[in-house]
Amino acid sequence: MSRDFKRTDRVGAEIQRELAELIREEVKDPALGMITLQEVRVVRDFSQAKVYFTTMAGQSTHKEVAKDLNQVSGHLRWLLGQRMKLRTVPKLIFVYDTSVEAGEHLASLIDQAVTVKSSDPD
Repeated sequence: MSRDFKRTDRVGAEIQRELAELIREEVKDPALGMITLQEVRVVRDFSQAKVYFTTMAGQSTHKEVAKDLNQVSGHLRWLLGQRMKLRTVPKLIFVYDTSVEAGEHLASLIDQAVTVKSSDPD
């Protein structure tokens, strides 16, 4: 009998909701307040959770934001432990999500191809 959602997926979604709220409420760094959490992937033994995020354009580089988030990850993990009913709160690893940029790049390439094709007098 298979389930539609694995427990790790449900825990990841809950961590994502709680983390978004914690970052908005608890983190005082304004640069970190302007991030979007895209996904949280929890490993099967719940020892780690990769938190994929994006930043608003014009902010400091995503490497700096990832470094800052990973520096406060211990505190965020402790706060998560206060809010969530988990035996073990996973170690948080923040990773910049490049999928949005890749999608935008592909969309621009498609637009260019359509423009070239429509201006081509066949």
